[in-house]
Amino acid sequence: MPEFPADSVGLVTPQTAHFDDPLDLACGKTLPAYDLVYETYGTLNAERTNAVLICHALSGHHHAAGFHEADDRKPGWWDAHIGPGKSIDTNHFFVVSLNNLGGCHGSTGPVSENPATGRQWGPDFPMMTVGDWVHSQARLADRLGIERFAAVIGGSLGGMQVLQWALSYPERIANAAVIAATPKLSAQNIAFNEVARQAIRSDPDFHDGWYNEHGKVPRRGLKLARMVGHITYLSEDAMGSKFGRDLRSEDLNFGYGVEFQVESYLRHQGDTFSSSFDANTYLLMTKALDYFDPAAVHGGVLAKAVKPARCPFLVVSFTSDWRFPPSRSRELANALIRAGKSVSYVNIASPHGHDAFLLPEPRYQAVFAAFMSRAARELGLEERS
Repeated sequence: MPEFPADSVGLVTPQTAHFDDPLDLACGKTLPAYDLVYETYGTLNAERTNAVLICHALSGHHHAAGFHEADDRKPGWWDAHIGPGKSIDTNHFFVVSLNNLGGCHGSTGPVSENPATGRQWGPDFPMMTVGDWVHSQARLADRLGIERFAAVIGGSLGGMQVLQWALSYPERIANAAVIAATPKLSAQNIAFNEVARQAIRSDPDFHDGWYNEHGKVPRRGLKLARMVGHITYLSEDAMGSKFGRDLRSEDLNFGYGVEFQVESYLRHQGDTFSSSFDANTYLLMTKALDYFDPAAVHGGVLAKAVKPARCPFLVVSFTSDWRFPPSRSRELANALIRAGKSVSYVNIASPHGHDAFLLPEPRYQAVFAAFMSRAARELGLEERS
């Protein structure tokens, strides 16, 4: 048997839940049947009261912790926070992490077969919203026999899903952690997403979204989209301390090849992403980000929008996050307070920009762990471990 760190969940195997019940979507279309791929960590207790749902960000997926193979180079994307003794302690909690509909890591999405045509869905896959994802997640909870989550947790786009959970299913969520997120995108954020989409759609290999049928992948567009996005996930200080103006060699070459270390880094990130992510998925995920605005149907008054919520909230921001800055998290926290909700807000000092929510920063871990420990204590989970 392979040896893993004591605080690792170890080897995990993805599971697939198939649903034949049609899912009505906000865009007016219906998904007739679909699969959700998910992973679980820890043990569901007999009362089914210790389940925690992890909602992923834009390019995330179901593999949040542990390893698929003994020789995996890296664990799941949030392994720093999930496992025995970690912030989301699997000694107490049963953790569920899934790949959202429209994704490209196993759940039904643009690369899946459209049963009506026998072709891949491709660009015909219906537009998704955060609300659609939450409704599908609730169905997965039903399948697992989970009536109420001990907590729903997510960062970035995942944090938007957490907020939507508290509004759509207030009776099914005991605690909510909204991390590095926003109640709606700014015009600047929508602009960044549009530049990324246009980079993909203008790639000659895009073929109006039917690139797979042409044996093509719009790698150049995906690469540029990821490079633009990655710049916004890091802070200026983080990029400066990591790369500065360092050259790959001692001399300038007076050309357009890679000369600076930061250029090499961005190109590597773009190349890696373009070989593992689906372009149509990237398009629809960024649109779901753009569309999210629960206050829109309440005249833009966020305090009215959050009225249905019943659970305590933890809202976390990071000082150097300029993509979803602390001001947007404070806006949510203040709206929750005005609505009479229980909320704890903390702004973590970090040089890492938006990506800080993925990293093991000590104060962040301490705050997060305290919130989850309180949840376990109030739900009587610590005594049962």
